Amino acid sequence: MIILLYRLGFLALLLAGWTIASELIPRNLFPTPLATFEAAQRLFSEARLWIAIGDSLTVYGLGFALAAAVAVPTGVIMGGFRPLGKTLDVYVNALAATPRVAFIPLIIVLLGLGVQAKVFIVFLGATMPILLNTYAGVLASNDELVEMAKSVGASRWRIFTRITIPSAVPFIVVGLRIGATIGLINTVVAELYTAVRGLGGLLAIYGNTFRMAEYFVIVLILATVGVIVTELLRHLQLRLERWRGDAPT
Repeated sequence: MIILLYRLGFLALLLAGWTIASELIPRNLFPTPLATFEAAQRLFSEARLWIAIGDSLTVYGLGFALAAAVAVPTGVIMGGFRPLGKTLDVYVNALAATPRVAFIPLIIVLLGLGVQAKVFIVFLGATMPILLNTYAGVLASNDELVEMAKSVGASRWRIFTRITIPSAVPFIVVGLRIGATIGLINTVVAELYTAVRGLGGLLAIYGNTFRMAEYFVIVLILATVGVIVTELLRHLQLRLERWRGDAPT
């Protein structure tokens, strides 16, 4: 409850700073909170905004889900089989360091401008942080617990499933949260570089026409989506932490 009050207080400070900034900066560049609220009312009464939200959430959800489904098992396998992990980690790090935008022309050539290309761009951005954090989490398992389990005759599979994987849970969820954030950014990037649709398309339209109140509404919608997803993952982490604490060794 106290944290909620702190957050509401900080939100009030942000609104106050926003109001002051809108008075100091020309209105056509920085709208007031009231103008943004009025623009939001207009936009939410239009079907186009809801279609754009649906398009973006579809691309984002598919890309992020695919990234999690591929990256988590891959990271677990790399961490569980050390020679394989040491062989692949240099290539994974090289791919993670390469700007995703560099792959967009190739993706467009291979997949076109449709949903498949957008989903793959999101997938490509979200995969690396999930994979690297999962891999690091598996490697960071408690060696003392592992040795203790070995001393009482626990099998390698039991050690892996009851000690290694539970200890990697915080790393995995952190990777998912980072991947979710990057995936949302890549959703906008994908919509700007491919067929201009979704919330990214509306950002381009309103930004190019200097309709800054509407532009701010889209930015706030994207920020809200990011907050909702990361909060859901945070609650998932708390539940998994309780499971990890209850997991028998």
